[in-house]
Amino acid sequence: MYNIIENRYLADDMYLMKVEGNLKGEMGQFYMLRTESNYPLLSRPISICDIDENSITFLYKVFGEGTKIFSKLKVGDKINLEGPYGNGYKKVEGKVALVGGGIGVAPLYLVAKNIKNCDAYLGFRNESVLVDEFKEVCNEVFVATNNDFVTKYLDVNKYDYILTCGPTPMMKSLVKMTENTNTKIMVSLENHMACGVGACLVCTCKTNSGNKKTCKDGPVFWGEEVIFND
Repeated sequence: MYNIIENRYLADDMYLMKVEGNLKGEMGQFYMLRTESNYPLLSRPISICDIDENSITFLYKVFGEGTKIFSKLKVGDKINLEGPYGNGYKKVEGKVALVGGGIGVAPLYLVAKNIKNCDAYLGFRNESVLVDEFKEVCNEVFVATNNDFVTKYLDVNKYDYILTCGPTPMMKSLVKMTENTNTKIMVSLENHMACGVGACLVCTCKTNSGNKKTCKDGPVFWGEEVIFND
């Protein structure tokens, strides 16, 4: 169990939780989180938003009972962390665009801190979060709110790589936008996960080389590998 040193509401049902500890993790990886009560039964997969030698930070959104319980935790409460799990973003070089939708901006902040020459395109349904933080580590930050499509601000031909996380329709659109261009794209899938280690098969996704386990083979894949459902 680890001590919670911050758990604050940001906006639009999103919270920032910081946990004390010398933990490991790379950009795009995730942890499985569970409270001391072990209720609900299954842990919740949450992407690493930031990490240093003394703490790890998670950005999460209240969707169901598990994350609602997280939102009520206070400084000094304890939480169980298992991880890090998954294969994250590769540290690419060149001109990079980070495209995040809603809670999908979470793993991209650590990416922005680790990859130089990034622009950030952040889309939110209502209120925006972490925009000032992204501005500190990115070249330029483009924000779209009020149900605007952040992808319309993006010229994929300006970039060598696009790294994205967010709603499936957004990522599917981005992959299509990069077709017949020299721009490579990495997508972080947000499939439901139960175990985090590839044992339960709940998070299976379709790829051009067969079914893959999002939690173990991903969650980050090259965009051209993924077969998105229509």
